Amino acid sequence: MRLFTALALLACLTIVTTSGARAWGAKGHRIINEDAARALPTSVPAFVRTPEAIAEITALGPEADRLKGAGVMWDSEFDPGHYLDLDDDGTIAGVVPLADLPPTRAAYDTAVRKGHPIEGHAPDQWRVGYLPYSIIEDYEQVVQDFAWWRVDSYGATHASDAPTRAAFDADRKLRETLTLRDIGYWGHFIADGSQPLHVSVHYNGWGPYPNPNNYTESKTTHADFETTFVNAHASADLVQPRIAPFAASAVPFPAQVEAYLKATNAGVPTVYRLTDAGAFAAATPESIGFTLDRLAAGAQMFRDAIVEAWIASSNAKVGYPAVSAHDVESGDAYPPLPAANN
Repeated sequence: MRLFTALALLACLTIVTTSGARAWGAKGHRIINEDAARALPTSVPAFVRTPEAIAEITALGPEADRLKGAGVMWDSEFDPGHYLDLDDDGTIAGVVPLADLPPTRAAYDTAVRKGHPIEGHAPDQWRVGYLPYSIIEDYEQVVQDFAWWRVDSYGATHASDAPTRAAFDADRKLRETLTLRDIGYWGHFIADGSQPLHVSVHYNGWGPYPNPNNYTESKTTHADFETTFVNAHASADLVQPRIAPFAASAVPFPAQVEAYLKATNAGVPTVYRLTDAGAFAAATPESIGFTLDRLAAGAQMFRDAIVEAWIASSNAKVGYPAVSAHDVESGDAYPPLPAANN
């Protein structure tokens, strides 16, 4: 009974400390997912761009927050995937540069454990957060989703007999369902990365750090900005015109994520300056414009990431023995049979 009581208390504390302080509000997440989906170019498959698909991706924006409170084990593992405690010197725990993240979460955890203590505790990936890895892991999953969709689509048209074509077609439809869910869920973490207080040690009041500008220590700073203010002054239609057209990147996706989070972190002093000046309370043009720009940055990054995943899926390999989607689509390899036919 003592163990049960302790676990129950920990679960309650986890819900209170994470669900209210580490995310855009539900409206902000829906705005970012909706605007990203609305801005997709026609090069992306049509099943991702239908009104029904856009509605589903939009609805899934807050999903990762809605799952919080699932249990002690779930929360302790996944809640830190929503944020990154980035120091003012551009490092995590004083030892891992954001501009040079280790290639895996395991290597990241090993590296940050060598950092400076945080509130008397040795740092690890769960204490400092692992948001970049949430974004990159989901990117890899969506790349694979699209690769399977490519080979299923080819098999549904080119398989040698009607039953096999039908099996590929059924698998393609299932893949579309899974891909939309994966995209919608992924958008949550990309959106988290556009909120400056998600990417800083100063996530809810400036905290125990040098504070020459005497920025607020209020523990409502986070929620006041991302939920109360967004609910009152932001909409998908206001954000959409601030999204630039898609432009393919020449750098690997992990480097794109690092640059994205660095740009977001640069907005931390602006949040505190506007808060202390009463700009959010007064809804000044600057505070509204800053907030809409942050939401637009999230939507643009998400839109771009979906397109990048689609492009990368051509060279992704699926099945066993593995074949690339490109080789299947060019007729140089036969598509792996759907699971039901293996």
